[in-house]
Amino acid sequence: MGKLTVETCDIEGLRIITPTVHGDARGYFMETYQYNDFKEAGVDKVFVQDNQSSSTKGVLRGLHFQINHPQAKLVRVIRGEVYDVAVDLREGSKTFGKWHGELLSEENKKQFFIPEGFAHGFLVLSDYAEFCYKCSDFYHPGDEGGLCYNDPDIGIEWPIPEGMELNIIERDRNWGGIKDYRK
Repeated sequence: MGKLTVETCDIEGLRIITPTVHGDARGYFMETYQYNDFKEAGVDKVFVQDNQSSSTKGVLRGLHFQINHPQAKLVRVIRGEVYDVAVDLREGSKTFGKWHGELLSEENKKQFFIPEGFAHGFLVLSDYAEFCYKCSDFYHPGDEGGLCYNDPDIGIEWPIPEGMELNIIERDRNWGGIKDYRK
């Protein structure tokens, strides 16, 4: 392998993946995804859709999941910095309701692998961010669920700097909490 550094988390299945960056006076080159390397790293998924979004400082998106068509995601930031969060919703999991957060940025080039069965969201910390992610299933309109980003039963410690105003759409403010979660 050698092309990737892989870190596991306290929650089984989550992976932090840092690609090898080859740089010189011209800039840099890195492989962001190569199936065989990822399979060797424990991420044996076929991705069928790539998405990209842009957001400004203080935007909080999530916590989202697909109900009947769960998606594994491989997420990364190509510009700016975000705090990315996954919440375990897998039935029977010993870490059900637990969360893990990871700082992703254009500088650290880390990628966060989130398997099926997790809610996902992120907070933009830089003035502007571009966020890219691969999905293992297609998006199905009408199949989206969510959890409230500030549910005290989950207890996510969002790194909200003093003076930052959150920009959250009404739908994301009104999701229920983990106690209301039904698959």
